[in-house]
Amino acid sequence: QVQLVESGGGLVQPGGSLRLSCAASGFTFSSSTMSWYRQAPGKERELVAAVTSFGGRTTADSMKGRFTISRDNAKNTVYLQMNGLKPEDTAVYYCNAVGFGFRYWGQGTQVTVSS
Repeated sequence: QVQLVESGGGLVQPGGSLRLSCAASGFTFSSSTMSWYRQAPGKERELVAAVTSFGGRTTADSMKGRFTISRDNAKNTVYLQMNGLKPEDTAVYYCNAVGFGFRYWGQGTQVTVSS
């Protein structure tokens, strides 16, 4: 059974930091491209960052320098370190896995940036 379980979301003040985690199981994590997406109320889901099985990374322009994606293949976990959070970063953050013939989504974790 495939599972992507996100954790680490919550309420944080502007300028603060959070680290999201996504624990994966039920598929070959090490050969999958892992990504974080987010969806704010009334907006489309957008890519935040992705890391390939070889460790290549991409980050959305608006989040470069603030957000960092990483993965630990030994733990089947992908992380998103978020620094310098802004109110416009408020959204539900989703973990995503893509491999040969499959694409999986987690249930999402809420991140709220507010004073």
